[in-house]
Amino acid sequence: MIGVSENVRRDIQLDMFSALINADTQLVDNKHSGKFITNLTNDVSMITNLVSTAILNLFKDSLTLIGLLGVMFYQNWKLSLIAIIMIPLASAAARTLGKRIGKIVTQQMNKAGVLTSYLIEIFKNHKLMKIFQKENFEKKRAELMINELKDKSQKINIVHVRASPIMEFLTGIMIAFLIFVSAKLVSNNELEVSNFFSFLAAMMLAYQPVRSLATLNMTIHQGLSGAKRVLPIVDDTPKVNDLGENENLDVQDGNIDFQNIDFSYSSDENKILNNINLKFQGKKMTALVGHSGAGKSTILNLIPRFYDADLGDIKIDNQSIYKSSLFSLRKNISLVSQDTTLFDDTIRNNIAYAKADATQEEIEEAAKSSFANEFIEKLPKKYDTLIGENGIRLSGGQKQRLSIARALLKKSKIILLDEATSSLDAEIEDKIQKAINFLTAGRTTIVIAHRLSTVLNSDKIYVINKGSVVSEGKHDELLISSAEYKNFYDKQIKKD
Repeated sequence: MIGVSENVRRDIQLDMFSALINADTQLVDNKHSGKFITNLTNDVSMITNLVSTAILNLFKDSLTLIGLLGVMFYQNWKLSLIAIIMIPLASAAARTLGKRIGKIVTQQMNKAGVLTSYLIEIFKNHKLMKIFQKENFEKKRAELMINELKDKSQKINIVHVRASPIMEFLTGIMIAFLIFVSAKLVSNNELEVSNFFSFLAAMMLAYQPVRSLATLNMTIHQGLSGAKRVLPIVDDTPKVNDLGENENLDVQDGNIDFQNIDFSYSSDENKILNNINLKFQGKKMTALVGHSGAGKSTILNLIPRFYDADLGDIKIDNQSIYKSSLFSLRKNISLVSQDTTLFDDTIRNNIAYAKADATQEEIEEAAKSSFANEFIEKLPKKYDTLIGENGIRLSGGQKQRLSIARALLKKSKIILLDEATSSLDAEIEDKIQKAINFLTAGRTTIVIAHRLSTVLNSDKIYVINKGSVVSEGKHDELLISSAEYKNFYDKQIKKD
């Protein structure tokens, strides 16, 4: 049973992990990662305990009880009928305790999820906490959460402990009553003393399996409580998926057309994009300009189908992305954003994440083209250097160059750049810009940038405002035709 339960744990964790990595981006964004971690560890452990302890005890104790009941009925059926009254009484008490424990376990796991989420935030923002001298404040917050979790755990243990005196009380009453009845039967010569002691021994031995089966109800409720939180994640069907036999996307020129696109993140929110029509010319650079919240990043997220549009269609080389397989679509797209994501691994493995079978020569070539080799060669272990969680041991510019190297290695035909040069000093920005020029040469490129200096040479610029296209054209044209674009230009370029 240990082997079976551990296999169950592994299978559920793998199924849940698979469900999470295939889940809609919106589902993952709407729930803190700490709560998913709690589901994957604590909740799955409760389900495993249900399989290992509950099922094993159910079979073992049920068979033992059946055997002992057989001995009791063989000795005296009248006493046996009286004795089995204890079983429904114990079951009723256990059912009440089980329902209560299921409710408390749900509360406990919610508290555990909050604590895990909080710990992730603290470790991620450790420097921020120190610079604002919030150590004592965070200690108080942690103490509050840990105390709440302790209280829930304590309540669960109290419920477990209560089962024992309840069973002792019921058993004591039952034995006293049976001795009284047995005395009557012996005095009337209806029961031999030897049979009575045999019956009493069988009944006393039956006490343990009855008690175990009664308390088993609480273990079952704990396991079911964990299952209620895990199984909806495992069973969730992503909205963004391949419908039927979708064809492979064949990208040649990389022309991208947005046709009457409407989009909102949920039915309760206002539209983020409203009847958007865009044409991104293949092998050219197109820029999206607008205030924060205008919908620029949302447009980028719709192309690799991180989200699906509510209405309209998006076509690449006249092929609908919604009728193309997700694998073939995303194979042709690379994304470089301001939120650079790296793994706690070597520089080599972080670059090769885009192409698992990449040779050392290919990795070094991508690093040279992104100017990342300039700092990599100065490191003691070079490409074997561990960079820490999300590249903590690297500067912002170094992390961004690794991100570009990774995109270069993929050699995709469509490049999405979301604020790729933001928050960098002039010297580093110049190197990043040169690296981006290598990355985007001859590829369909869509770039978002608050700094107009990075998009002035774009083949086309769209000005986005409140989810709609308000102007389009080249830089010189927009200075004349678009008051909004000229306002951006005056504030940034002229001011500089």
